[in-house]
Amino acid sequence: MQAAVPSVVLTARALLLDMDGTIVNSDAVVERCWRRWAVEHGLDPEEALKVVHGRQGYATMAALLPDRPMEQNYADNRVMLAEETADVEGVVPVAGAPAFLAALSGLPHALVTSADAPLARARMTAARLPMPPVQVTAECVGASKPDPEGFLKGAAELGFAPEQCVAFEDSEAGVAAARAAGMRVVGVGPRAKALAPDAHVDDLTAIEVAAGPNGLIELRITAA
Repeated sequence: MQAAVPSVVLTARALLLDMDGTIVNSDAVVERCWRRWAVEHGLDPEEALKVVHGRQGYATMAALLPDRPMEQNYADNRVMLAEETADVEGVVPVAGAPAFLAALSGLPHALVTSADAPLARARMTAARLPMPPVQVTAECVGASKPDPEGFLKGAAELGFAPEQCVAFEDSEAGVAAARAAGMRVVGVGPRAKALAPDAHVDDLTAIEVAAGPNGLIELRITAA
């Protein structure tokens, strides 16, 4: 007899979704742009890629070049955002993302991303995914993940306390931000596996969404 696949059930009032690596696979673009930037600045591209995911560009630059003036990081970040927005080759949905977002239609959820609004629109459009009705993008916050500001703003805009929300994240910075906000975390993909989230999935095909009683969202998660 085949053993039953273990599953976890989480309930929440609202879901907060990271974009890159969580619902959109943009790794090809991220790696192209950041490898180029690292080489231009005399850095090891492989080491640079270890800190890129989840953060706003200026925060990544500050971590990699700690002695450089922050004004230069902001200037370089504007250039990087323009390059990333123009390059959508290889941007695809994470497996299961179309059905997952369709299941969330009409349920409280928000996008909480380190991308700015034009980049978020470009990648969601390239992946053919619907934009959540509430979006917290880079322009909306004063601090990058792992600061919890974005997640806290998303919860507040949806009208729920942080502890009533579940965040979906793929990166160390993102998981740390959600935890600092007081939220439970579902980790998505290989980067999240070692971060001990409340639940982990390889991709979004492992999640079933249902509307529960009293406005609850029920998540049935097949363990990775």
